[in-house]
Amino acid sequence: MDTSGSTPTPSTVDPDRPADPRATRKAAWAGLVGTTLEQYDFVIYGTASALVFSQLFFPNVSPAVGILSSFAAYAVGFLARPLGGLFFSRYGDRLGRKWVLVATLMLMGGSTLLIGLLPTYSTIGLLAPALLVACRFLQGFGAGAEQAGAATLLTETVGRGRRGRYASLVMVGAALGTALGAVVWIAVQQLPEDQLMSWGWRLVFVSSLVVTAVAMVIRRRLDESPVFAELKENHVEPRKPAGEVFRHGRRPMLLALFMNVGTSAQSYTFQVFIASYLVSTVGVDSSFVPQVLLIGAICGGIAAVGFGALSDRMGRRPVYSFIMLASVLLPGPAFVALNTGNPVAIVVTIVVGFVLAVNGAVGVQMSYFPEMFGSRYRYAGVTLGREFSAAVGGGVAPLICAALLSAFSGSWIPVAVYMSVMALISLIAARMAPETVDRDLTVPEDAGAPVTGTIARAPH
Repeated sequence: MDTSGSTPTPSTVDPDRPADPRATRKAAWAGLVGTTLEQYDFVIYGTASALVFSQLFFPNVSPAVGILSSFAAYAVGFLARPLGGLFFSRYGDRLGRKWVLVATLMLMGGSTLLIGLLPTYSTIGLLAPALLVACRFLQGFGAGAEQAGAATLLTETVGRGRRGRYASLVMVGAALGTALGAVVWIAVQQLPEDQLMSWGWRLVFVSSLVVTAVAMVIRRRLDESPVFAELKENHVEPRKPAGEVFRHGRRPMLLALFMNVGTSAQSYTFQVFIASYLVSTVGVDSSFVPQVLLIGAICGGIAAVGFGALSDRMGRRPVYSFIMLASVLLPGPAFVALNTGNPVAIVVTIVVGFVLAVNGAVGVQMSYFPEMFGSRYRYAGVTLGREFSAAVGGGVAPLICAALLSAFSGSWIPVAVYMSVMALISLIAARMAPETVDRDLTVPEDAGAPVTGTIARAPH
């Protein structure tokens, strides 16, 4: 931790204060609707990658290569997320949480709209997939600070004893985004095949305008978090938050990264790769995929709040560790159930995947990760930890799974091993992480670090 012998201004924010109910409600709604848009954008893109993009943008290749190409374009959005996180985290810890949440919302919504207006390969040839990748990059760049910003603002606004429950509402937004995406795909799949492939898929992406507009109205009325407001008033916000994370907050940042890498890998395997696997390998009708994703999202949203509230009572580390242990054991039985082709077995498997990796684990992260960092670079620390792991774990997971399936002649065993190993990494990291429940978020030190009382003020 940065020290120079100067004594920080005593905090005026009482960590035991009752939270302002109005500010808490506004922060909860702002986090929920923004993450709804982020997840909606990613789900409709991921579903399109599995169902239609290989034909629309990569038609002159074999079906297997087309799917790989679609998933590669999907991965670009995740590779852009750390870059977006680096860019926006600089302003989230300097200008405020609210400013970044408004900016990322506009970038995500605009990029999704553009995808719906793109010409396809049959119209402009190779330029079509190039434009698709560019839009996907912008989509990911905007998403790079979205969930971290919403989680940080909510955790800093809510009083002790309720952070896990309220911060998990961010993942209720994610579940709602998945559900909305599934409903829209269910609706457009009622169209005849030729209409779906010509203009129906475009409606899915253009519909993001509605979600963007609602989210923007709510976020413009948002209050800044009291913790950041005090940092601003006392002139202790850092000039280069990301730089301070790499200098002084490497341990919690790396813990967050490894705790999330397995969660991300399993999350996007269940949300994206499994959709393609069910259609191409198991032989499930493509119209069934959005329906099962809808059921999974509803159950996952409930689980996020349940696990978040449970972590308020039992602690973040034991609850998160339990989820990751279950995730290590899940993949093998999951593929056995999926390969039966039985609709009930498929629904149960997807529901368990959503309850654990897709929404449950991340529901706990929403309070756990902000509590791991000191107040001065909390936004940057959470953003960098989550988004680098999202790129390494989530972004490439569908691509790796599709490549493993192709390389091993359609065998699901290497895919299951990959998923379990990634979850094991997150379980080990969780056991190394400190307990943070009800931690005072006004202190500059990271969780587990000795409180020195000598945190220097940032120059301004």
